[in-house]
Amino acid sequence: MTPTIVPREAWLDARKALLARERAMTHQLDELRAERRKMPWVRVEEDYVFDGPSGERSLSDLFENRSQLAVYHFMLTPGSDHVCEGCSFIADHIDSARQHFEQADLSFAAISRVPVATIEAVKRRMGWSFPWLSSARNSFNFDFAVSFTPEDRATGRAIYNYGTVIRNSSDMFGTSIFAKSEDGAVYHTYSTYHRGNELQIGAFNWLDLTPKGRNESGTMSWVRLHDEY
Repeated sequence: MTPTIVPREAWLDARKALLARERAMTHQLDELRAERRKMPWVRVEEDYVFDGPSGERSLSDLFENRSQLAVYHFMLTPGSDHVCEGCSFIADHIDSARQHFEQADLSFAAISRVPVATIEAVKRRMGWSFPWLSSARNSFNFDFAVSFTPEDRATGRAIYNYGTVIRNSSDMFGTSIFAKSEDGAVYHTYSTYHRGNELQIGAFNWLDLTPKGRNESGTMSWVRLHDEY
């Protein structure tokens, strides 16, 4: 990193020029977010039932007393003790954020297809308190394109992020949004995968303000579970 050193007046000129671009981008993002809110909905017909530490809970139950639900598809693979560093990086932001978005009619749950005991062990280790359920006994992960059968991977039918063919990984990650109408019907409104999940990573926003940025030698190369730094 070799910075250009200038007098304060020249720095201010450069900063104002960048501010004009930042403002333009902010307005473009506002327009994009408005388009996202206009996305059509799909009714969820499947009666998904998940396992949690207190017993079974349906997808509808996860809304609690709110009309919106965010689900994080946390990448944990049955039979493996690996905890995804990227998913954990996102999860480190959730408990703080949900103190606020739960006051704005949005509930949250993480869902993985490993047993409840595995989920609870990871939660204890990492100190998280958000709701986290197991989809081990239903097709939720497969239906929302974050888990893939060996047959689908072998035949090229395992499609992730609306076009990427998955050959090796049986589990990936993502975020899905659901809404519940007054009559109790549940709808899928939005899902995002891969880099779309950067929206949930507040630490990146701080790093992006700095001269070194994300300071990566490869995508998220320095990220570890927070108890492994």
